[in-house]
Amino acid sequence: MKRVITYGTFDLLHYGHINLLQRAKALGDYLVVALSTDEFNWNEKQKKCYFSYEERKRLLEAIRYVDLVIPEESWEQKKTDIHEYHIDTFVMGDDWKGKFDFLEKEGAEVVYLPRTPEISTTRIKEDLGPDS
Repeated sequence: MKRVITYGTFDLLHYGHINLLQRAKALGDYLVVALSTDEFNWNEKQKKCYFSYEERKRLLEAIRYVDLVIPEESWEQKKTDIHEYHIDTFVMGDDWKGKFDFLEKEGAEVVYLPRTPEISTTRIKEDLGPDS
C-alpha cells in the first residue's frame, strides 16, 4: 500500500482544497492529512481560523479522498510523521516548492502540486471584506 501525506489548515474549505486532496490521493492508496491545530496556526503562522480544529477535522473526514486526519502541532513533526505513518509520498502545494526537499532523506518522495490558481482562503477572506 502506497501512503501519501499532506499538511494544511483547510479553513473555509473550498474546491481548491478538494482539488489538492483528490490529486494527492491519486498518488497512492491511503491519504493522511496533517491538519494544523488552532494553537499551531496562531503561534507559528499568526493565522486565526474561522472554524475550530475539531470542525475542520470533521469536514476533512467527510471527504472521500481522506483516509486519516492527524493534528499538525509543529514544523518539526514532518520527519517523524513520515516514519510513524510509513509515508511514501509527501505532498504540498507548489507555493512551498523546494521547502521540504530535505524530507527525501527520510525516504519519502516529495511532490509539489500546482495550486488551483483562481481560489484561495486568503482571497475568499479579502473578497468578503471586513463587513461580511
